[in-house]
Amino acid sequence: MHTEVLVFGLVLLMQACVPLSAQTLAPEPPDSPGILQRLAEKAREAKAKVQDYGAIAVGFFGAYYEDHIQPVTHSYAEWASNVRSSMWEKVQTRIDGYIPFRGTNATDVM
Repeated sequence: MHTEVLVFGLVLLMQACVPLSAQTLAPEPPDSPGILQRLAEKAREAKAKVQDYGAIAVGFFGAYYEDHIQPVTHSYAEWASNVRSSMWEKVQTRIDGYIPFRGTNATDVM
């Protein structure tokens, strides 16, 4: 009678363990070439996204510069250019005052 109970218990134990062993996951293959290709594709997508955001930011700052900064600085740049021109003209007239004869070649000076 003990053997019948033991056999019956083993049959029940096997019926309980078979579905558990069928549910185990298959091991993943180590470092398949598909992983490297997927990483390269993800890197390309990230690079494209960063470049798109960079283009948007450059466009925004360019428009901001044209609308807000350039009108203010343009008058200062003109003022500085005019001051430089007038100073250069003053220097040229002083130099012309110190050099009595201005010839185009060496024979005109003598």
